[in-house]
Amino acid sequence: MHGTENAEMELNSFCFVVTEEMEGERMDKCLSSLADSLSRSYLQKLINDGNVTINGQKCKASSRVKTEDQLRVCVPLAVAPSVTPEDISLEILYEDSEVIVINKPKGMVVHPAPGHLSGTLVNALLFRCQGQLSGINGVLRPGIVHRIDRDTTGSIIACKNDRAHNSIAEQLKNHTIVRRYHAIVHGMIKEDQGTVHTLIGRHPSDRKKMAVLSRGGKDAVTHYHVLERSDKFTYIECRLETGRTHQIRVHMAHLGHPLLGDAVYGPKNCPYRNLEGQTLHAKILGFRHPVSDEYIETDAPLPEYFVRLLQQIF
Repeated sequence: MHGTENAEMELNSFCFVVTEEMEGERMDKCLSSLADSLSRSYLQKLINDGNVTINGQKCKASSRVKTEDQLRVCVPLAVAPSVTPEDISLEILYEDSEVIVINKPKGMVVHPAPGHLSGTLVNALLFRCQGQLSGINGVLRPGIVHRIDRDTTGSIIACKNDRAHNSIAEQLKNHTIVRRYHAIVHGMIKEDQGTVHTLIGRHPSDRKKMAVLSRGGKDAVTHYHVLERSDKFTYIECRLETGRTHQIRVHMAHLGHPLLGDAVYGPKNCPYRNLEGQTLHAKILGFRHPVSDEYIETDAPLPEYFVRLLQQIF
């Protein structure tokens, strides 16, 4: 860590003294330099939760620091998850002491929620990793940095400690993680490639859905290119620049080409029976290793149902 550290870490606390060159800086910026093992976004959360003080007083992320200010950061200890570990088979694409990348099957929920308290990816990870998961996202989401929908298949990364979690979360925030999805959409897309850039937020009348908004949403960018065409469908690859909820599903529906099988954003009646949910697969995941900084890329094989559809349609 940089700057002057006033005491060694006591359980989950860090103490620092502000140096002269940091005079006048915002609290969150100052701490991101001092506590460089924690991401700025996580430090902002700690500040907002009242876990950071200046000279014994709670502060805001925008508070300005002064030379010789005494800063104290309290990092909450991870609470032991109450979720039951379950011996569920997982297809592992990459694993080491820091992270694990799984090829998630169709129908598996990522983390427990009402109605899905077992059989989730978290239940499986708790069994496989035996408690070695980051605790930043709480008891129901240990190790989970991002998520993919229940009926979306493919690559998802989980972190085995807070250092890895902060690193991957920062890469997601900075849009440096490579995420390429394969999808089958309704209709023939004429252009070979394109970019969708909109705001995405909660649907104004249906809170379970997301929607493209004219204002008030979050910036969302999806790049796509065509892999194959038929007279009724198009097989595409989408690269996410941002990662909003349901982003690809919303963007392709916005273009008039909803995903095959997506009854939420597309036709209610699917032309292919027994197809549960959207045909969307997180194929490529690329990231910088949290410790070595080596670029690692995984490629999740297409699930059998997806391959069969491609053979039938194209």
